[in-house]
Amino acid sequence: MATKTKTKSKTKRKAPQKNLVIVESPAKAKTIEKYLGRSYKVVASKGHVRDLPKSKMGVDIENDYDPHYISIRGKGDTIKELKSAAKKAKKVYLAADPDREGESIAWHLSHVLDLDPDDKNRVVFNEITKDAVKESFKNPRGIDMNLVDAQQARRILDRLVGYSISPLLWQKVKKGLSAGRVQSIALWLIIQREREIENFEPQEYWTIDSKFKKGRAQFAASFYGVKGKKKELPNNEAVEKILGQIDKDAPFDITKVTRKERKRQPQAPFTTSTLQQEANRKLNFRTRRTMMAAQQLYEGINIGKEGSQGLITYMRTDSTRISAIAKHEASTFIHEKYGAEYAATKPIKGKMPEGAQDAHEAIRPTSVFRTPQSLKEYLNNDQFKLYQLIWSRFMASQMTPAVMDTMAVTIEQNDVIFKANGSKMKFDGFLKVYGDGKEKDNILPDLDEGDEVKLANTNPDQHFTQPPARYSEATLIKTLEENGVGRPSTYSPTLETIQKRYYVKLVGRRFEPTELGEIVNDIIVKYFPDVVNVDFTANLEGDLDKVEDGIEDWVKVVDSFYKPFSEEVDSATEKMEKIQIKDEPAGFDCDICGAPMVIKMGRYGKFYACSRFPDCRNTKPIVKEIGVICPKCHQGQVIERKSKKNRIFYGCSRFPDCDFVSWDKPIGRDCPKDGHFLVEKKVKGGVQVVCPNGDYEEEAQK
Repeated sequence: MATKTKTKSKTKRKAPQKNLVIVESPAKAKTIEKYLGRSYKVVASKGHVRDLPKSKMGVDIENDYDPHYISIRGKGDTIKELKSAAKKAKKVYLAADPDREGESIAWHLSHVLDLDPDDKNRVVFNEITKDAVKESFKNPRGIDMNLVDAQQARRILDRLVGYSISPLLWQKVKKGLSAGRVQSIALWLIIQREREIENFEPQEYWTIDSKFKKGRAQFAASFYGVKGKKKELPNNEAVEKILGQIDKDAPFDITKVTRKERKRQPQAPFTTSTLQQEANRKLNFRTRRTMMAAQQLYEGINIGKEGSQGLITYMRTDSTRISAIAKHEASTFIHEKYGAEYAATKPIKGKMPEGAQDAHEAIRPTSVFRTPQSLKEYLNNDQFKLYQLIWSRFMASQMTPAVMDTMAVTIEQNDVIFKANGSKMKFDGFLKVYGDGKEKDNILPDLDEGDEVKLANTNPDQHFTQPPARYSEATLIKTLEENGVGRPSTYSPTLETIQKRYYVKLVGRRFEPTELGEIVNDIIVKYFPDVVNVDFTANLEGDLDKVEDGIEDWVKVVDSFYKPFSEEVDSATEKMEKIQIKDEPAGFDCDICGAPMVIKMGRYGKFYACSRFPDCRNTKPIVKEIGVICPKCHQGQVIERKSKKNRIFYGCSRFPDCDFVSWDKPIGRDCPKDGHFLVEKKVKGGVQVVCPNGDYEEEAQK
């Protein structure tokens, strides 16, 4: 009889529970998971998961402005995955960005996942480095409701303004228009500047630049005044009077020589707005381009053996504070690389300082030892240029001032005064890493009081005062910041919105208002003056800051704005007349039905349309001919076109039969060397005619 053998049943061990960490972006998740190790799983919410509904106001005005949040369309699968992962997790940590919006995302996630907002499950870090991330998990906290309330108040205020004024604009002007608190101020500033330019009356003035010589050495000086007082030269008559007062053949006396040592201090490290301004000025980056590259550098870049590393601190900040550890590291690097004389402070020894999780720190590299050149092979062009800018600015902020030897000379004859200024670099200091190319020596000859010099030549020149320049993205952001309007996270979306609505357009990197923008601005100025009142808006931003600090109640702040605003909405609804944007005759007939064509105003500018719309839907783009025959087919005209990114390029009017395109403007002449068509290329200070093949160029013209 066979005996039965007993087999032991194998029981599967359950995988140990992991801690779940929720961040905003997948790139950030990948970097952080590497730092935290196997006991953590890091996933991304991909931004917000809840928001106010798009189809209605979503704010209960009668019940303390209670917001009605719903899951964002398209986020259903993400929310489902997050809920599933949270159920399996040992503990859930919310690690959204360290600002108001990040705190708000964490709060919304706590509601979606049924977490207690008071539980210590919120972690924040200003930089995505191993030390900073691990330290933050040692000190989790509850969700900061003051930050949440400040963000919620801003969102509700923007919703109340937008969803009150926009329907009015649709009804009285045209569909698709919108208004908002910060965007209305930005539009108003651009239009005010345009009106200053239109009303500007140039004033004539003259200068007399001269060359003097002592021995063989020549130096430049400019007319200053008469009898010890500064004198303006309003016209040629005044110039002739001065020139008639001096004897060109007689010597001039050096009556005063002042030698000084001047120090030039480095600038503070970047805040969000100063980074946007400097990237625009130095790199020609639009605001959105700057923030996109900065986000990538913050979240993590794969840098070879080290894997994914966060290369800069959080890029939405209005603080220039630097942690003690970062200062110590910078000082060490400067001592080793450049020498002690370049270091502003001695290395500071110490542990992770208190407040290391503080979001309010300047934008800086997470490690100065990761120099731009050491990372170049791992970064794309935008990332490298921006990282180099951030690294250099931070390093310069921790270095000693540049020292210049200056010399100011006063030259006189017959009571007529000329002045000359010279300078020589004595010590480059911070300019060793962050110069602007303007630090050239202007050395005067060795001069002393009582010396005589001779006049070599004079060059009287007529000038006219210039109107204020139109705003660029950089100067508009600077003006908004100086006036206390908006905050670091609002500048980029604000500038995008006013361009998308076609309220303004960028011409030569400068903002110009459109006809539509003028109409919308005039309505808001007339019926909603507080919305475009810079001081009022700045005070409101200050109130939101007080909510963040726990000093003000958010409902009270919203209520103090909305009550008078709602009365303005009622008044505007009653008094505002419908504005007709009249269609201009195009001057030719529709090639489909024969009716006259007209010029209409659309979301992206003007276009040709049939006057019988909607019965006839024929439309044509308005093209601008540049007066040049197509160099490829020799039949069509070269016309100005715009790409999807609103960049101007040039193409043939016979497209698609002729596929000629050029980013640079053809000028209708051929290259004398190889016969290729010549183009006009923008260069600093003017334009230059060049051959695209690179074999020929003409002198640049202003």
